[in-house]
Amino acid sequence: MSMSLAWQDRARCRDLDVEMFFPEKGRAARAAKRVCMECPVRVECLEYALRRRETEGVWGGLTPTERRRLARERRRIPA
Repeated sequence: MSMSLAWQDRARCRDLDVEMFFPEKGRAARAAKRVCMECPVRVECLEYALRRRETEGVWGGLTPTERRRLARERRRIPA
């Protein structure tokens, strides 16, 4: 699975503490989500996480639970 990761160079999170995007279980992800909502590559990041089936962290503004829900919804809706 080959995919360009050039979008990562424009990500708002690039120079931030990675811990913010991988909060401990039960901790709020609000701070990470705020950064994501203003990020110019939010969609690319989210699609990357969905394709890779990332199970941890906030990607594209969504938590693992939110990404699983989105993936299920996408599978239900024919392309």
